[in-house]
Amino acid sequence: MRDGEGSPRLGAAVLGAELGERATLVQFSSAFCQPCRATRRTLSEVAAMVDGVAHIEIDAESRLELVRALDIARTPTVLVLDAAGRIVRRASGPPRRADVIAAVGDAV
Repeated sequence: MRDGEGSPRLGAAVLGAELGERATLVQFSSAFCQPCRATRRTLSEVAAMVDGVAHIEIDAESRLELVRALDIARTPTVLVLDAAGRIVRRASGPPRRADVIAAVGDAV
């Protein structure tokens, strides 16, 4: 799960879905998390706007091993991955659309 430089690398086998060609927005959610719904909408909209960007939502309660490995402390938590699956940005709480777009720009 780490590359030669120690940076976490996440792939389809770990996430359970294919990465985007250019970037991937990974959202950790929980069933009763109201802000997670708004985050899902925001990330889906951004992924639809930018070619090669995928949005993957992960149920934190069903993936506790991954949550612990990535030190996810609350939901929603969003990881922005580059094309190679390296984490380039991380944020907790519902993100603003402009911040997500800027983070995608950093990843591509």
